[in-house]
Amino acid sequence: MNLSLPVQREILDLLRERHSLFEADIERCGQELEQAVGKGRFLVIGGAGSIGRAVVKELFRRKPSALHVVDLSENNLVELVRDLRSSLGYFDGDFRTFALDAVSPVFDAMFYREGPYDYVLNLAAMKHVRSERDPYTLMRLLEVNILGTMKTVDLAAAAGTRKYFSVSTDKAAAPASLMGASKRVMELALMRNDLAVPVSTARFANVAFSDGSLLHGFTQRLRNRQPISAPLDIQRYFVTQREAGELCLLSCLQGQARDIFFPKESELMRLTYLHEIAVSFLETHGYEPVLCESEEEARVRGADLIATQKWPCYFFASDTSGEKLYEEFYLPGDSLDLERFDSIGVIHHPEFTDKSSLDLFVGKLEALRHSGQWSKSDIVSLLQALVPELHHIETGQNLDNRM
Repeated sequence: MNLSLPVQREILDLLRERHSLFEADIERCGQELEQAVGKGRFLVIGGAGSIGRAVVKELFRRKPSALHVVDLSENNLVELVRDLRSSLGYFDGDFRTFALDAVSPVFDAMFYREGPYDYVLNLAAMKHVRSERDPYTLMRLLEVNILGTMKTVDLAAAAGTRKYFSVSTDKAAAPASLMGASKRVMELALMRNDLAVPVSTARFANVAFSDGSLLHGFTQRLRNRQPISAPLDIQRYFVTQREAGELCLLSCLQGQARDIFFPKESELMRLTYLHEIAVSFLETHGYEPVLCESEEEARVRGADLIATQKWPCYFFASDTSGEKLYEEFYLPGDSLDLERFDSIGVIHHPEFTDKSSLDLFVGKLEALRHSGQWSKSDIVSLLQALVPELHHIETGQNLDNRM
């Protein structure tokens, strides 16, 4: 394989924090956004993760009346506050953070005592396909992505919240992974016709350098002087963390009930092979990528290659369960609006009226969870009953089996 690939401009722009894809849309809606945020009381759940931090920053810079942030990670909340104080400073509104699990009853007490909230934004999610590797982590994924979302949207509806937003994923469209299927179930639960609060969501591309992402892994490998690995056949779209925050903000404040926002394809938003990103990343940092035939060779040769401004790489054909070869934001037959925004498309999702099927799904999920005994195949069958388009292929391999 020839590793002397041209450094593509869109990749370098991405790495250098390009101008926002949504700059024109943010500017056009700017006054409405400022007014809505300035008068609003906001609760951000999962606000200390990568996308959550970006959303909190977009709200913080517009000085809301109240901004409360909930996250399970105490350390990440500390860093969020330090980052905000160091970059944006202060505002006169009520800004507080709470180290809580949104699934817990302690969260309920906080919600009722510290509210009401005009807007609830749910960024809490388990987003990795690797979370399917065992039945216990997989159950936690369903708890967070489905049960946690349903709980918090019901709380918001009962409290008279003006708008509820929850983040989705491109992997919810024709899902191949159980993570994607969990987000598709979440979408259906949010689109049900008896929900007493307007809801919108957004399907994301990969968020560059977000915690745990492949690009974040590249920076960690570079720091630790370790080989870089990537699949040869996987293509992904990328947005920056700020763009992710802006997309959530626009969907929450500009989206209508049952709207799903997604970034439009463009010169700077097109499918790119992950190994090309790896090559461009290394060349940007002054290293020549060197292809190794195995993980072992990459580990053994690492120190010698790095000493000569070369970097060991292991690129492989993907064989992990649930991994889609490419991303898609919508499917044929979806009702689309591609005119409302310059850089954002909108899916008008129909009302979900099959409440009995959703209730049956939740009942069976809760029964499995409380039984203490379930298998991955039990969960696959449960998800396929509600999401028949799920095309999950079990290969027996997961990303923890890769370098």
